[in-house]
Amino acid sequence: MIHFVGAGPGAKDLITLRGYRLLTQADVVIYAGSLVNPDLLQDTKEGCEIYNSAYMTLDEVLGVMEVSEEENQSVVRLHTGDPSLYGAIREQMDALREKKIPFDICPGVSSFSGAAAALEIEYTLPEVSQSLIITRAQGRTPVPQRESLTSFAVHQSTMVLFLSSSLAHKVREDLIRGGYDKQTPAAIVYKATWPEERKIVTTLDRLPFVMEEEEITKTALIIIGNILGDFYEKSKLYDPSFTTEYRKGIQK
Repeated sequence: MIHFVGAGPGAKDLITLRGYRLLTQADVVIYAGSLVNPDLLQDTKEGCEIYNSAYMTLDEVLGVMEVSEEENQSVVRLHTGDPSLYGAIREQMDALREKKIPFDICPGVSSFSGAAAALEIEYTLPEVSQSLIITRAQGRTPVPQRESLTSFAVHQSTMVLFLSSSLAHKVREDLIRGGYDKQTPAAIVYKATWPEERKIVTTLDRLPFVMEEEEITKTALIIIGNILGDFYEKSKLYDPSFTTEYRKGIQK
């Protein structure tokens, strides 16, 4: 059986209870290189075979899975954050289906959640933004034209960019061209929830220059939006004049 497990954003204790149980019981672990906290691997059982997929091709990963299945071993494919986001798991799952090898998925805490905790922010503030766009800038990996940063910028909603730290100048140019004001608040969270976590709040205009000054070129999230500012309306849910299913509003 193959278990795709989200390792969480970095901190060892942010893996889910289910994911940790699967990890500690596994006969074989294939983990996503430097993106997974190596401290998690210390809790694997004695004799567990451990592979670093940073040095492997897709066929090599699948080969380990296939041999392990033939030997009736439990395999954990340990991905960073939540495997559904930029985890490249679809191609693995399709291959396993073809080979009739059973698998399941254990979700994980994504780094965008870890980044929000680090910054002490809420991505969806009333009267500011009720939508969150999770995307990436186009680099060596193409992005569909309909999903360009310029087109997304029109919405002026909260945006979290993965895999874009080395493209900060492009991010700035595309988002300003698309409609974001230069002074829109922006934040960088480097290695969210890891011991070496760093967080910086700046403006979209200053974003690439701050990242250069801090020498941040990878393993960071970029957050753009006015939710990083000070204006917002309080939630209607807890407004004493607002009627809900559970209580009647009191008019002043």
